[in-house]
Amino acid sequence: MFPFFQRPSPKGWYRIGLLSDFPDVDHQPPSPDNDSCRVTPSCKAFTIPNTTNPNANGPSQPIQADIDTPGDLKDQVLVFKYKGKMHAIDHQCPHSSFPLSQGSLFDIEDFGVVLSAGITCPKHDWSFDLFSGQGDRGSYKLKVWEVEVRDGNGKGEGEKEVWVRRKQRIG
Repeated sequence: MFPFFQRPSPKGWYRIGLLSDFPDVDHQPPSPDNDSCRVTPSCKAFTIPNTTNPNANGPSQPIQADIDTPGDLKDQVLVFKYKGKMHAIDHQCPHSSFPLSQGSLFDIEDFGVVLSAGITCPKHDWSFDLFSGQGDRGSYKLKVWEVEVRDGNGKGEGEKEVWVRRKQRIG
């Protein structure tokens, strides 16, 4: 097999869990005061220290954070499924450092055509695109992580695993 057909290197990738552990947020009922989907019931947050630190002793394993009391959000990734697609974003709002697990998901539409999906931070009502990270105000940008759904390691017939990594910077 040629090298360009091989799976990506495991460097920087973290196994988060089974795909079946992430119910679709779209199937959760909206809250009574908001017609968009709440993230919290179906998402998980993980602390993944940044391994670009030269003093780090190799990659560490993700540690699941408590969504209700997330603590320090600095190195946390928020993972969830929205309308059948897995997403991983920084847990903290880039504007106010508020936990986005308390935010709401919505479709970004133009004349009824769905173009993308977004998340709104409840602290100041700022929104961010889930695919590009672009904010709706100022130059704030949400960090979006790469997500891969892979075949499991024989731990169950047809079980898929969710893996994440920080997006690689080019240049």
